[in-house]
Amino acid sequence: MILAQLAHFASHSVSSLALFFQEGEQTVSFSPMGLWDHMGWLARCVAILLFIESIWSLAVMIDRYLYFSAARKQSREFAPKVAGALKDSKLEEAIKIADRNKKSHLAEVVTAGLQEFRASGGMATEETIESSGRALERAEAIVHAKLKRGLAVLATIGSTAPFVGLFGTVVGILNAFQQIALQKTSGIGAVAGGISEALVTTAFGLLVAIPAVMAFNYFTGRVEAFDVEMDNSSSELVDYFIKQSHKR
Repeated sequence: MILAQLAHFASHSVSSLALFFQEGEQTVSFSPMGLWDHMGWLARCVAILLFIESIWSLAVMIDRYLYFSAARKQSREFAPKVAGALKDSKLEEAIKIADRNKKSHLAEVVTAGLQEFRASGGMATEETIESSGRALERAEAIVHAKLKRGLAVLATIGSTAPFVGLFGTVVGILNAFQQIALQKTSGIGAVAGGISEALVTTAFGLLVAIPAVMAFNYFTGRVEAFDVEMDNSSSELVDYFIKQSHKR
């Protein structure tokens, strides 16, 4: 008798559980379009904002990668050529070489120093060396700002995207509880949409933030390496001017 009652209870429980999930499946579709249709207007705004941030960060990544690659390539070609021209005391040729490599960060800095030196008549006096050094420092600051262009966007997106996704999570959970209150039921059909909405926005926020943070750290390292190269080039050029003054 007891075994029969247990069997009947188990059969009834399995049937109820199957009906429970069947109702949930009929209520909520977990495809991207199904989740979008189930989202409230506020959660949709969150998803759209995250999508815009992802496109923006991707655009910055591509722009910085192309810019840094061109700067690295032209600088490798520029450095030995300008060094040879200066070794032969061909100031005008060195300036022309720098003008042909406008995407090189080294060329921009060296050009500023050479032009300042040429403006003083090419006389390697103490005042000329000092003015050329100041011109090199100004050029370094300008090039550094160009190199860092867009990196603030990556830092901002990387730090805010998870919180935007978390906001969507809170909204989704609130919608889930609201559905429970309206339908007066705790079935999976009442909460699955809101919970899935919450998880989607959280995952989307992390998906946007993680590449942005990684790219920011990578490009920041590249900028620091470029700064070291510009400092070394400026020091070498000042040393060249000092040697010219000793020859004079």
